[in-house]
Amino acid sequence: MEHNLLAIFSGSLVGFVLGLIGGGGSILAVPLLVYVVGVKSPHVAIGTSAVAVALSSVASLIDHARHDHVKWRCAMVFAAAGIVGAALGSQVGKQVDGQKLLLFFGVLMLVIAGLMFVKKRSGGDAFVQLTSFSAPSLLPYLLVYGVAVGAVSGFFGIGGGFLIVPGLMAATNMPMIFAIGSSLLCVAAFGFTTAINYATSNLVDWSLVGLFIVGGVVGGVVGRYASTVLATKKHLLSQSFAGIVAAVGIYVVARGLPALAG
Repeated sequence: MEHNLLAIFSGSLVGFVLGLIGGGGSILAVPLLVYVVGVKSPHVAIGTSAVAVALSSVASLIDHARHDHVKWRCAMVFAAAGIVGAALGSQVGKQVDGQKLLLFFGVLMLVIAGLMFVKKRSGGDAFVQLTSFSAPSLLPYLLVYGVAVGAVSGFFGIGGGFLIVPGLMAATNMPMIFAIGSSLLCVAAFGFTTAINYATSNLVDWSLVGLFIVGGVVGGVVGRYASTVLATKKHLLSQSFAGIVAAVGIYVVARGLPALAG
């Protein structure tokens, strides 16, 4: 019973953060599953979180699509390229020692936290579209960034929203709000690709997936409500979350250093 409650709590925390600042909760999923829920195998934690994150991102994608914040052609090309990268990355990730993989994951969390502290640029081309005219200039960047981001996402078993958003912005110069909306299609694609790869190796705990999603739905509702109330303080919230990611990353690295030394 306690195990189930911890799984629901962890899922609600991830959902709350996703609802609050529109991303970032997924990177906490693996550490929560390992250190709070008590999943002994880091690979099972990665496979399980990949399924939960992919399903959660679909719900968020629908909401952004309703507000016309998705550049579908750019997102589909980026996602298609990323699926190839995610398949390769997750295959390699399964071959890496689980404890060392957690250490690398902690380092990635610290890198992401550092990027979050850097103030993001505003602006961009809100009218950018992938057409036969723009393809020669946009397509190569979308493909290269897509494969690279997908590989990292698959390797660590994360949705990769923090990597996809800057990748889409760099490839197309679209504004952040469109990059966030478009990234959710990629998050779902990468997550399902990673999940399938891990599921074929029996590295997904399906009962935990269900509990995690139940908690995520509840947490997401609360997070979206809090986001509306605190809309004027989004930057402060983002910076605060960066601090949380950094703190968890330091903890994960500290726990993983003995594995590297061994």
